[in-house]
Parts: sequence; C-alpha cells; structure tokens
Amino acid sequence: MAQVQRMSRLMVKTLRDDPADAETLSHKLLVRAGYVRRTAAGIWSWLPLGKKVLDNVSRVVREEMDAIGAQEVLLPALLPKEPYEASGRWEEYGDLLFRLKDRKGAEYLLGPTHEEIFTLLVKDQASSYKDLPVMLYQIQTKYRDEARPRSGVLRGREFQMKDSYSFDTTDEGLAESYALHRAAYQKIFERLGLDYRIVSAVSGAMGGSASEEFLAPAAAGEDTFADCPACDYAANTEAVTFALTPVVGEHGPVEELDTPDTPTIETLAEHLGVPASATLKNLLVKVDGEIVAVGVPGDREVDLGKLGEHLAPAVVELVTAEDFEGRDDLVRGYVGPQGLEKVRYIADPRVAPGTAWITGANKADTHAKNVVAGRDFEVDDYFDVVVVQEGDPCPSCGTGLKLDRAIEIGHIFQLGRKYADTFQLDVLGQQGKPVRVTMGSYGIGVSRAVAALAEQSADGQGLCWPKEIAPADVHVVAAGKALQTELALEVSEKLGAAGVRVLVDDRAGVSPGVKFTDAELIGVPQILVAGRRSAEGVVELKDRRTGEREELTVDEAIARLTA
Repeated sequence: MAQVQRMSRLMVKTLRDDPADAETLSHKLLVRAGYVRRTAAGIWSWLPLGKKVLDNVSRVVREEMDAIGAQEVLLPALLPKEPYEASGRWEEYGDLLFRLKDRKGAEYLLGPTHEEIFTLLVKDQASSYKDLPVMLYQIQTKYRDEARPRSGVLRGREFQMKDSYSFDTTDEGLAESYALHRAAYQKIFERLGLDYRIVSAVSGAMGGSASEEFLAPAAAGEDTFADCPACDYAANTEAVTFALTPVVGEHGPVEELDTPDTPTIETLAEHLGVPASATLKNLLVKVDGEIVAVGVPGDREVDLGKLGEHLAPAVVELVTAEDFEGRDDLVRGYVGPQGLEKVRYIADPRVAPGTAWITGANKADTHAKNVVAGRDFEVDDYFDVVVVQEGDPCPSCGTGLKLDRAIEIGHIFQLGRKYADTFQLDVLGQQGKPVRVTMGSYGIGVSRAVAALAEQSADGQGLCWPKEIAPADVHVVAAGKALQTELALEVSEKLGAAGVRVLVDDRAGVSPGVKFTDAELIGVPQILVAGRRSAEGVVELKDRRTGEREELTVDEAIARLTA
C-alpha cells in the first residue's frame, strides 16, 4: 500500500514566473514547482514535495552504504572548539566556520565536516585490531558560512550531506575501503540517474593524499574539469599538472631594453612587437605576510586556488600598493626574477631551466631580454600554478584537453594518518604493539544531488525526475469536473493499493490548463489524465520525459503502471 497524495490537501504553491534572484535552472524550477522556499540567504526550507525527493536521495545513499557494510550513526552538529583547534582546522577554515559561544563563554562551531569527531569516537570505541576495519557514516546537516551563497540549494550555508569514514590498520586495508566506497558511489549516482565523471582532485582543507571527485556536468556547475578526448584522463583543473622539462639551447647575454610606460604584459608585448608568451609574468603575493614572487608565462594567469593548495595551510593574498613602500628592490610593474635576493621565487614548470624570457629589469621603465631560468635566476620551488586552458596537453597522452563545467556531487579521500596522528588513534596490533590507524573520508552532497538532477534532467516545461527519486510514480490529473475527479480518485486508490506512489490533482476550481502546466512543472515520470473520455473508462497516459501519449482503459493503465 503506497501513499496517495491529494493536491487539494498538499501544501504546494506553484509559480508561473521565475524568482527575481534566481540564476540557475534548478534554483528557478525548484522554487516555481513548490519544492523549496528561501528562508534567508543560503538557507532553504524543504516543502512536502521537496522533502520526498530529498528523502529518496538519502534512501538510495543509505542502501548502498549499508550494502558495503558501513554502519550509520548520527553525530551532533554543534561541536566543541577543541578538536578542531587540535587539527588546525579551527584556523584553516577561517570565515567559513560558524562559531558561537555558550552562556559560560565556551566556544563551539556548527560542523562543516566531522573527521575530528569520528576519529575521537573510534578512539573511544576501538582498542584492538580485532575492532577494525570499520566504516561509519551519517546523513546530516552541515554548515559553512559561504561569502556568496547562490544558485539555490547548489551552494547554501546549510545543506544535507552524507559523510562516511573508514578506519583500517594497514594501507592495504585503506585502499580496499576506498575501493568499496568508490564502487558504491558509482552505484548511487547510476541509481539516481545522474550523468557523472570521476576526476582526480586535490585534498584541500580535508588533508590526506589520494583524492577523487564525482562531478555532474552542468552549465550551472562551479567546478571546471579537464577531460581528454583521446584517453581516460580526467581531473579537476586544480589537479591538472604539467611536467617540468629542462630546455637545452644557447642564448645571448642579458640585455636591458628601454620600455617606458609598459607596466603590464599587454603594453610590453605591444611595445616590443612580441607575443605575450615570450614574456615572463611575475605576480607578487603575500604568504603569511611575507612577499613571494610567482613566475608564469606572460600569456597565462596564476590560479590562486592552486597556489593556495600548494602553500596550505599558509594564507595567500595579493600584495597592495602599501607593500611596495620601503622596498627599493621591488619596482612595481617591472619586477624580474634576476637579482631578487630577499624574495622567495616560485615558478610554474613552464618556466623550466633553460627557457629564456623577456621580463622586468627591476628598474622603472626597463625590461630585460635573454633572461634564462637556471642561468640568470634560480627557482626556489616549482609548482603547477597556471589556470588550465582548453588545448593544454593531457598529462597522460599529450592530446589537447577539453574543459567542461560541472557540479561536485561527491568527493573521496585517502586521508591516511593525519587525524589519527593528531588524536593518537592507536589500537593494539596482532604483535601486541600499538598500531596507528589509517583513515578514509567520503562525502556526498545529498541536497546538492537534488539540484544537480534538476539541472541535468529538466526541460522547457519543468522538472523531469528519474523514477528512483521522484516524489511520486504517477501524477494523476482530473481534467474536468465531478466525473473526471471521481475517476481520477478511483484510479489513484487502486494504484496506491498496488504499491504505486500517486500524486493526484483533484483541486476544485482549477482549470485543466493550469493542472497540465503544473504536472509538467512538478516533473513526476508518468502523467495519467482523466479527461474527455472518462465516461467511457478511458484515460491518457503520458511519459513525462519523452512526451509519448497513449489512450488506455483504466484496467490497462493500472496494469501498465503496476508492471
């Protein structure tokens, strides 16, 4: 027996027009179809239809996590400061953390993710290798104080997430737990009906080593990933690397050039009549307050996100005009790596030893050519820090990469012993000696998956949910008055008794046109219409995705929908 939900009693108010502040398709449609409503910036209320979809996503996630032997728990969202202070993330998360104090002045946070707390839980519960391996998960509300929450439930300050954690005594065990989660994620996203890609990623504030993202390609995506058309390589652009290959060749001596009023790459290239790629751009940043120079080819931009990942947990920020005061060695607009004795110099691998450049001469209105890396200046650290461009060589096969936008729907990490070291998570090993536990961390954005599905599956009429997560299996529409409504309710009860989830539009005083429009907007996979041939016991069955229609007798329709 499945529920029959009557729209005459359902709290749903559809809208004809898009919300004024909505930019993405999912934001527009989830609001218009009555699935969610905005409570405050980045904070959303899930209405009855939306809650059903959210719960269906959670159900699929829960079933697949249980299938690999993971155990569900529920940890608090309100967390003490001390574990996050011990791990360093109280500071690393910066303004993203919601921080608060209780009446006694003790400091707390609203959990953005729970590595620390799960580690302490296992430390309390596991004492021997016999207690491991173990995989634990929860589906819970998380909090991050996003500076610019936008795109509806795609980027909120409060959101639903599944986070799970594995605990093993060996690296081989961690690899097995990671593989189990990876396979489970593939099953989850396939059941949800999501088009997705698995790409190499960086670990960020989570820490650890191996890391992969599950991305759902969509125009509204905030992530950019690189995909090779010739091999199976795919990676978040922050994880794309370029090989450091020294160049062998002869170059003339350094020669200074008179270049008045050319403080930018564009003005310099125009003045000299050379391509920007022949010049060396030197970006000055502050790393924990110390000025650092970053060298990249003049036709490329520095990816500050990549740079930050390489230098984490240090804070990276751009220099300001005030930072040049009292620094005669730094000439704004004319900085070159040669002669920079008091400044750490980081370079992209494209600035390889043996490459020659036109760059600043550390004098106003002056540049220098034939400045050779490794001969005229040394690089302190090589990091891949440029913004990846379409056509950059694939790190695996050299073919030009393609770039696409996507929504991050999952992320898996081999954390290793970072948190176990912080909290001294040891168990007694088989040899009677303490063994340090190794961990994995695995997340799925449950509420974000709803938005990603809306982005990928919607059409010009509205939402178009896959059956697995739709709020109902069939949307029955009474397109008329008493006779049609009576038949619609009769069919709905029979379908419900057969285990079919039904949403029936029995609203009085609402025109058939509005009901049809709402059925398309709400997006249930099958639409059954009790219309002009109701007196004959004939209804129309429409496939929401394909638009195919078929007239059937009531018994035929019930048989089709219960097959």
